[in-house]
Amino acid sequence: MFAAHSVRVPTLRHSCNILLALLALMLALPLQLSAGPKKKATTDNKAPTNFLDKLDISKIVWPQPPAIARVKYMTYYSGEKLDLAALQPGAKKKQTWMDRLAGAQTEKEIRDEHPHFVLIEPYGMAVNSKGELFVADEKVGAIFVFNTENKDVNMIKNGIHANFGRIIGLAIDDGDRLFVSDAKMRRVLVFSPTNEVIGQINTGLSAPSGLAIDNDNRILYVADVGLDQVLAYDADTLDPIRKIGTTGHNHELTTPGDFSKPIGVAVDSEGNLYVADTMNNRIEVFDADGQFIKEFGKAGDGPGYFARPKGVAIDSDDHIWVADGMQDRVQVFNKEGRLLTYLGGHGNLPGQFAALCGITTDKKNNRVFTSEQYPGRVQQFRYVTEAEAVAEKARRDAELRGKRAGITPATVETQASKQEPAVKAKDSAPQ
Repeated sequence: MFAAHSVRVPTLRHSCNILLALLALMLALPLQLSAGPKKKATTDNKAPTNFLDKLDISKIVWPQPPAIARVKYMTYYSGEKLDLAALQPGAKKKQTWMDRLAGAQTEKEIRDEHPHFVLIEPYGMAVNSKGELFVADEKVGAIFVFNTENKDVNMIKNGIHANFGRIIGLAIDDGDRLFVSDAKMRRVLVFSPTNEVIGQINTGLSAPSGLAIDNDNRILYVADVGLDQVLAYDADTLDPIRKIGTTGHNHELTTPGDFSKPIGVAVDSEGNLYVADTMNNRIEVFDADGQFIKEFGKAGDGPGYFARPKGVAIDSDDHIWVADGMQDRVQVFNKEGRLLTYLGGHGNLPGQFAALCGITTDKKNNRVFTSEQYPGRVQQFRYVTEAEAVAEKARRDAELRGKRAGITPATVETQASKQEPAVKAKDSAPQ
């Protein structure tokens, strides 16, 4: 016979103690296994970076070496800078239940209150006297103001600083007043240098798009794709001056001096007006009195041809830069309409474009900016002036002569500096 044994039934408190002991053992186990000398971390404690930021941009130039570069890629803008601290490995991602209980904001609440704004459909651009870049984004419904030195961003927001419908074109005069075209509201707003609305043009417009300022003659030009006209206003009083082109023909006119959905406008140093006649695939030129001078370009995909030119800009040497929306390329012409060079092509790499639309120049600093809508970005380029190109050629020629004669590089630099021209040289064709 089996002897009788008493069996002790575990209580609830005893069971809880056992579970707590097992839990403590499981928590302590990783610490014990990690005891000993620490291994070197396999990754750096740095925030991830975009691969575009790692490229050697010094080699992104047009034309390619050994020719003298006339256009250099510099950088791009896509929106507000990311909070790099939040991207650090091990950074706090979410608020704990204790934080929420204490009344602290959750990550979603903070993000909703302070959203990270990025470019979605940027179009018109302009640069003020401080070198700040203004970008109108019709999808975001705001104007991004980039500090081009550190890429910090301020914004002129819809519903806060003004009411926007569909903002397209921007222009800034020599007093840093900002002009903004709104195709949906059918008006042009005028902002002070402190971004306050101080005026507007709200009559006679249908679908205003590109804007340009003639500072010398005090004229504001407004390209209207709905009217097939370019309207000229007094830049100070905002009173109408004249209308260029014939309206009411359903975008079918092709005669010189008329337009079919004109979008981009720009003014050169002599007060001549350049208009991107988009559907007619040409650039038309008018004098300061609105008289037709000439046109250049025609439909096609070869050098010098257009397929929906949208943006036009003028550099410090009065070259004409044309942004082609269908070909995704920028072509540069002299005042006679002769092609000098071109850059671009379909793609998202530096110097490539996707849905290219806007272009503007900063003549003071010889910079060129382009906007494109598919990647939602603005690219910045450096224009090498005629005088700089001639000086570089003189330096290279002196260096070559020095090598042949056995002269030191320091002497070559001195000789080249003495040969720098005092005036601009004639336009040079692509090499």
